[in-house]
Amino acid sequence: MKPITRGTLAAVVTGVAATVGAAGPAAAAGTVPVTLPLGGVSTALGMEVPRLGAQLPLPTPGAPDGPRYVTGRLLPARTLPQVPVNSGLPGLDATAPLPHLLGDGGFDHLGVDAPGGDLRALAPGLSVDAPLTAPDGGHSGLPGTKLPQAGLLAPVLQTDADGTLGTGPGPGR
Repeated sequence: MKPITRGTLAAVVTGVAATVGAAGPAAAAGTVPVTLPLGGVSTALGMEVPRLGAQLPLPTPGAPDGPRYVTGRLLPARTLPQVPVNSGLPGLDATAPLPHLLGDGGFDHLGVDAPGGDLRALAPGLSVDAPLTAPDGGHSGLPGTKLPQAGLLAPVLQTDADGTLGTGPGPGR
């Protein structure tokens, strides 16, 4: 193997290991950090470019609470159970240079910081019952009739979002 090939392979393996190592703790929280490398663009253009970073959600489905038998019904309650899903909200960390609109007034950067938060959700479910009753001894063991029943279990969404938007001096001040 040529030294250039070995060096390239070592750089790729090191980058993958660093990415996996950085994503390990964040993956447990429901997000994966992503940084947009714009350093080369800044050097090539000879000017300051925005700094961008994000946290992408990593949804993990949970175990559904299965159907349960209810006395007096032919079909179990929660025929189509709700599936819990835990994830994180997408996060954003960005700083962008601004032109000096008010002269040298002390601010020349705009920053957005919206950290990712926890997100808990339950998918919609369905509960139905047949138009027949349970077998009855008074009717020779045959079931009676009744109106069919259907109910939609509403989806649930719980989160706590936070963020800041501000202006201030840049990194060179």
